[in-house]
Amino acid sequence: MNLDDIERMTSEHGEGWGYAHVRRVLNLIGHIGKDTPHDPMLVTYATFLHDWGAFPAFRQLGVDHALRSRQIAAEQVLPHTGLSPSQATLVLDAIERHDYRDTRPALSNEGLLLREADCIDFLGMIGIAREFAWGPNNLRTCYERILSRCNGIRGSLTLPLAQTIANERIAEMEHALNQLVAESFGYL
Repeated sequence: MNLDDIERMTSEHGEGWGYAHVRRVLNLIGHIGKDTPHDPMLVTYATFLHDWGAFPAFRQLGVDHALRSRQIAAEQVLPHTGLSPSQATLVLDAIERHDYRDTRPALSNEGLLLREADCIDFLGMIGIAREFAWGPNNLRTCYERILSRCNGIRGSLTLPLAQTIANERIAEMEHALNQLVAESFGYL
């Protein structure tokens, strides 16, 4: 199995959001990772596989999506790629620790880049759009989830360029959410 196969499967199983999310995260990694030594191939594997545990074909209720993604990668994907055991371990660790709610430190630059780019993709207008797309059809619920995620990410990034991008996106979010509240007349 090569990266083309993994890309195709991400597109097929990602419910319309998975593939676009991966592409945005890879673009962000390209921006924030310029001064961070990393293996582009390994970070690409980790990025394509990091959310497979959230895809309907692989999801298991009650199992954290990052842990499920690691399990799928370890059992069904990476053994068929030709990656060395140390390369596979790096990819698996990056997948497992990618979520902003995981307070453990990243174990590699690849893992750090994945986590910080994934966080940034929850910020700004794309972050707002993602939350409303997930629903439910209740503005208040989506609004509160946006605030919670934003506050969970705020101040957690460590790479200087990631911090700059995050701060810009948070300012955009605050402006947009203030506008939403104003236009709702208090009836979100």
